[in-house]
Amino acid sequence: MRILITNDDGYLAPGINALIEVFAPIAEIAVVAPDSNRSASSNSLTLERPLFVIQAQPNVYHVNGTPSDCVHIALTGLLPWKPDLVVSGINQGQNMGDDTLYSGTVAAATEGYLFGIPSFAFSQVAKGWGELQSAARVAREIVLRKFDEFPKPFLFNINIPNLPYEKMRGLRATRLGKRHQAEGVIQMTDPFGRAMYWIGPAGTAKDGGEGTDFHATENGYVSITPLQIDLTHQEQLAILKKGLA
Repeated sequence: MRILITNDDGYLAPGINALIEVFAPIAEIAVVAPDSNRSASSNSLTLERPLFVIQAQPNVYHVNGTPSDCVHIALTGLLPWKPDLVVSGINQGQNMGDDTLYSGTVAAATEGYLFGIPSFAFSQVAKGWGELQSAARVAREIVLRKFDEFPKPFLFNINIPNLPYEKMRGLRATRLGKRHQAEGVIQMTDPFGRAMYWIGPAGTAKDGGEGTDFHATENGYVSITPLQIDLTHQEQLAILKKGLA
């Protein structure tokens, strides 16, 4: 098995190194990740400047770009082989509900999916890397399930509670929940008297009922949500067709 490992926290982040540790003994791996934190970069590709790939150690590369850049470069010129899987993470903090639209972790996995490769995005629910080794163990077990019954490629978004392995209650198939709108920006003043702004915190769960990723992780389960890329609003499309007839 050949696995491309990536993330959005940067190639030195504890989360990606935990994945390297659990997958290196069972697969041929290559690591291509951003040179620094690129959280919330979504599916952006860098087109206005050149990208540089630096080899940090054998089979480990970092790129001065986004997570999507990393996977794109890896699959279209850098690697001498096509991976069987793309594994992104482990992210420091949850990617649930609306987070998936902004997440660089999910975006990196999405790029693999767009190239026809089964892809996984792994995140821990809470920040701080608590119980990271347990999360990495879960990630390995999920990947080794293979999911042969699924049409390929597939794109799975996985959120793992920060719990000891023995206290996790199992895996749950979930849908994405929804958040309330984000909180307001934080306005400050720089040393020159200019107004500056920080993006405010994400909204709390609005739809976190049973069956959602929010509900599963709150109750000690690992949440697995299959994602799709087609943004077409099918119900509105039908109404639009009637209106244009």
